[in-house]
Amino acid sequence: MRKAIILLPLLILSVKMALTQEIVIPSEQVTDKIRGGLLGQNLGVLNGLPYEFTFIEQPGDVSGYVPSLPEGARTDDDTDFEWVYIYQMQKTGQIRIPYPEVAQLWRERINRNIWSANRYARHLMDIGIEPPLTGYASINPWSSFNLSGQFLSETFALLAPGMPQTASKIGLHYTQVAIGQESAQATQFFCSMIAAAFIEDDIREIIQWGIAALDEKSIIRDIARDVGDWQRQHPDDWPKTWELIHEKYKQDTWIESYNGYGLNAAAVVAALLYGNGDFAKTIEYAFNFGWDADCNAATAGTILGAVKGYRWMMSQGWQIVDRYANTTREHMLMDETMTSFADRLMDLFETVNEHNGGTRFRAGGILSYRIPTERPEPVARLHDNEAQYQTLVDDLREEVIENISSTDRRLQARGAYLAICLDMAAEVSRQDAKSWEKSVRALSGYWKIVNNVFYGSDFPALNNLASEFVKAGIGKPTRKLEDHEIYEDMTIWKEPGTWPPAHVGRITNVNEDDL
Repeated sequence: MRKAIILLPLLILSVKMALTQEIVIPSEQVTDKIRGGLLGQNLGVLNGLPYEFTFIEQPGDVSGYVPSLPEGARTDDDTDFEWVYIYQMQKTGQIRIPYPEVAQLWRERINRNIWSANRYARHLMDIGIEPPLTGYASINPWSSFNLSGQFLSETFALLAPGMPQTASKIGLHYTQVAIGQESAQATQFFCSMIAAAFIEDDIREIIQWGIAALDEKSIIRDIARDVGDWQRQHPDDWPKTWELIHEKYKQDTWIESYNGYGLNAAAVVAALLYGNGDFAKTIEYAFNFGWDADCNAATAGTILGAVKGYRWMMSQGWQIVDRYANTTREHMLMDETMTSFADRLMDLFETVNEHNGGTRFRAGGILSYRIPTERPEPVARLHDNEAQYQTLVDDLREEVIENISSTDRRLQARGAYLAICLDMAAEVSRQDAKSWEKSVRALSGYWKIVNNVFYGSDFPALNNLASEFVKAGIGKPTRKLEDHEIYEDMTIWKEPGTWPPAHVGRITNVNEDDL
């Protein structure tokens, strides 16, 4: 049996010590840190909403920030995906819900207030493309850069104190519904940092846990180390660090820069370093480093909330109402408290810990947990994009052909979409032109997918897919759908031409305006 270290009060461990030893933490302390992490996440995201995409080309100027939730918390896409999952995980006792059930949860409960990679994945599910395919870059163009790997992961890490590999595995199971590759590296980076925050309070040490969890080739390793170096060089000049980050890691397109993993991972690391353990200052720095600021403040808030704990946070005189109101998710509780949400996490932590060989015991009247710690290391590796693409082509070829020859409209659309994504359109159209024409028409009626392809954003992978849609005979709609049109109309398929008019039928001469 490994030697146990008792954390009462919190004993700080170096990474090397924690890798080989078992820890014992009183139940009251685990609860306090889980609640603190969840409260910190909600403070960061909801207090950060006014600054989301506000500070883009220049750093922010927020000062005097005081954390507060005078009306309590509410659902937001930074927390409510996880809430849906956590509720179902507790209900079923499954830590990693099987992907067919995940897809069904999305169809039932996740239909509004979703954007980017997640909106794209959700509408692919309407034609039977389900996880994990919805998270592959060849099928979901947002997958390789979108920030969802960060902002949909934090709550899962609260289930695995001191267990970074487990935290990463749980987080990745859910974030990879919509993202992959470097975006998935962000999941294990931040999940490992949150797992560390239960047994560490040294910020640089916590960041080292995150770095150790990254694939050796991950660019996030470079980002974290660069930011650490720049903060040391400019300890009293955070705008200089902002400038260096922006100069080196800004991407070619707006959306890949500011809604991507790179600048935002850098912003979180910088906020943690400059905040130096001060909760309010750390969140304020997250606002001021900008870009997707609410997401970054939520991530930093989860880490610092777990370090500080709920009791400390509630003793600061901040105006916080214990409420978590449902404003976005169908077929879920209309209202609960942040405390009851955290209690669900505590219940699931017990399941995770027991599965990993941990135990709960009472000694001297104190209920405690024996937790087997883990080494922070990558559980998901970066893959060669071309090799992954070819594997998909080989694995899905027969399925695509079967779908296209089906009489089921949904399967026809599925086959057409996959054929377009996997460069099989010309091949299958030659083999069976009539079935291909029917399949393309079926796909063109899935109006939300077509809108996502042509109007989702402006970046190369999506633009290339739009071009392939046009070549296949699906034209660009005359206008972009408003968010409320997408959220309020739950009709899945519409007769082509009955919604914002589009060209239907094969287009032989492609104009630049159609792309």
